[in-house]
Amino acid sequence: MTTANKNDNLWKITAGQRLRYAGAIVAMACANLAMFGAPLIGKFAIDVVIEDDPGLAAPVLAAPAAWLAEAVGGSLLVWYLAVSAIAAVGITALGGVFLYFRGIGAAIASEAIVRRLREELYRHLHALQAKFYDDADTGDLVQRCSSDVETLRVFLSSDVVEIGRALLLVLTVMPILFWMDERLAWWSIALLPIIFLGAFAFFSKVKALFQVTDEAEGEMTAVLQENLTGIRVVRAFARQDFEIDKFAVRNGKFRDHNNRLIRLMGMYWGTQDLVCNGQIGIVLFAGALYIMDGSLTVGTLFAFMTYIGMIMWPIRQMGRVLTDSGKAVVALGRMNDILKQTEETLEPTPGQGRADGAIEFVNVCFGYDEARPIIRDFTLSIAPGETLAIVGAPGSGKSTLIRLLLRLYPYQSGSITLDGQEIAEVNRQWLRSQIGVVLQDPFLYSRSIAQNLKIGRPDAPVEHLHRAAQDAAIHQSITRLADGYDAMVGERGVTLSGGQRQRLALARALLKDPPVLVLDDSLSAVDTGTEAHILAALKARKGRHTTIVIAHRLSSVRHADRILVLEHGRIAQIGHHEDLIAQPGAYRRLCEIQGALDEQIAADVEQTDRHRSKGKSHV
Repeated sequence: MTTANKNDNLWKITAGQRLRYAGAIVAMACANLAMFGAPLIGKFAIDVVIEDDPGLAAPVLAAPAAWLAEAVGGSLLVWYLAVSAIAAVGITALGGVFLYFRGIGAAIASEAIVRRLREELYRHLHALQAKFYDDADTGDLVQRCSSDVETLRVFLSSDVVEIGRALLLVLTVMPILFWMDERLAWWSIALLPIIFLGAFAFFSKVKALFQVTDEAEGEMTAVLQENLTGIRVVRAFARQDFEIDKFAVRNGKFRDHNNRLIRLMGMYWGTQDLVCNGQIGIVLFAGALYIMDGSLTVGTLFAFMTYIGMIMWPIRQMGRVLTDSGKAVVALGRMNDILKQTEETLEPTPGQGRADGAIEFVNVCFGYDEARPIIRDFTLSIAPGETLAIVGAPGSGKSTLIRLLLRLYPYQSGSITLDGQEIAEVNRQWLRSQIGVVLQDPFLYSRSIAQNLKIGRPDAPVEHLHRAAQDAAIHQSITRLADGYDAMVGERGVTLSGGQRQRLALARALLKDPPVLVLDDSLSAVDTGTEAHILAALKARKGRHTTIVIAHRLSSVRHADRILVLEHGRIAQIGHHEDLIAQPGAYRRLCEIQGALDEQIAADVEQTDRHRSKGKSHV
């Protein structure tokens, strides 16, 4: 399922907020109408003063001025100027009130749209197929969900209404100009076509340039995110200078593209300022000529100059609006690149309560690249409560089997069932709720230990929490911390050792108490004593879970009900430890290699002890 059809252009994303935008544009129209009154008031006031003729006064203002002159006394001209000033201030203030409502309406609408987009992006990212993240760049995804969304917010909060304002100004001021003087009105719009054509030509260029600039910023953010995440590796290998130079290259690329964008904008603004000021100069020159021949009043020229200024500024601002709209189109396109990605399907077939844990693979074939299969004709049955160990060389397909069981990837052929239900037809959420997975490099959130443990079971009581931690041999380590279970583990569990992170992840899975428990080389970072304690605890829980153990250390698998040796995606051997070690094959070779290592370690320890004994005897 995709959601791109809801947000594939700027018009569609305003769905649900168009009434607010319409209200903001109406408020803007009312503000403009109020603002248009001030130049007309000025026109009549100037003409009355210069001509010293009260007959040129605006009737709507002349009446109250005449009443005040008669009631209070004084000059009619002075009272007319006073009434005109009060009226100009009043309608300007009224326009300010409408502008306030314009701003509020646009802001509420834009924030609502952007909030919906953020939540939609975040939800969609959680629902995407696993293969999307195989090639995705985390830093670029963060850029799209933050900087690109902010670019869109800026456009929606101010520029949508600004477009309406410019159109309303042109449509409402033009009739007023032609009403006052048709000749000067034509001069007033002489350069408008050039301004509009220049704005749209600029829009086409800035859109393409912003695309590459935004992508360059995404690459720079990706390098930054990657290096901050792996800062300890960078320092451990003394690669600071290399990584700084690598970031400088991406930063320089972003700067160069941004400079091109700035130069283009500077050229546009300079050209548009020249044309706009030229338009005002044309009106001033033509108006002065008409005043000289007596066919135009000074007040009318004042009104013309004011209205042209009112029109020129929003039209000039159309360059900024078009810039922001170009950015918004690019930003929306980058967001839609995510939203159009196919989500995982959620089959309506519900699971049947808690699973028993019977798993069956039948002729399963799979490859991340279909031309190069990793799992080949794999067939295996696992009984409920059974402990199955899987060993094999790296790349033999051990972890891939678990990914198929979790439906992170769809298998190309064959069948996988849980309690007889084909997992390709059952609801993914239910399926994954039945499986607890502990990975070799577990992920921990930057939260407290207790919050990390309760991720799979938020309502777990404290005693269950402690019991799971004890079975995972992590309880004592937690209690030694100053804040105990409330201690924060830092980003990705950075404050814990590798073994502590693995044991905490194991405790999290045990607390969930799933029907199927998968340990994917999850004891590789613990010492042998701790491993023995954990294995004993798991043995005591035997029968509560169908357990799949993937390991390289044979001490972790020798007590399993069955051991499966995987080679090139196929079962090379399967059986009990005693049976497998008694027959030639891959398992025996593994045992011999690890046995030889153990013997060498024992010999080294014995030799060290002898040297120490001799040293003490000499003393």
